[in-house]
Amino acid sequence: MSVYTVHEPPMRAADASVEPQRFVFVRDGFYLWAFLLAPLWMVWHRQWLVLAVYVVGSVVIDVALRWLGGSATVIALVGILIALLIGLEAATLRRFTFKRRGWRDIGIVGGDRLKDAERRFFDSWVRQAAAPDGTTTKAKPDRAPVAPAQALSEASGVIGLFPEPGVSR
Repeated sequence: MSVYTVHEPPMRAADASVEPQRFVFVRDGFYLWAFLLAPLWMVWHRQWLVLAVYVVGSVVIDVALRWLGGSATVIALVGILIALLIGLEAATLRRFTFKRRGWRDIGIVGGDRLKDAERRFFDSWVRQAAAPDGTTTKAKPDRAPVAPAQALSEASGVIGLFPEPGVSR
């Protein structure tokens, strides 16, 4: 099961509230395309500051290794390690970019796929927005109603590795 963080964009001047279609779910984990093609992945996700730091850092490390007399094998190995680091930290880099642009981190939700995580989050989000008398309100909640443990176990009714009562094994 993957874990996703949910990010809310900043309000536009003409909007009364943020549209749920604009929320972004960022999966926590390894990003293969960030590992294989880091600069293109950063351009695709419009991470200009991250790209600039990556390029400058890579050039500085490459020049330093050549100045110290590093062999081509060492330089290639360091390049692969940097690419591995980018692949492992790609989600963190996306979260950093969202935070820098004024987006809010509004929740954590789990799901086998992105669609499952979205459904769990928005089901909980709509329930939170419901008024006590049973009617729904147009106002969005201040914070996401999803707690990490609740989000991971709420839809399936399973806590940890224990199965649901009455379900065959």
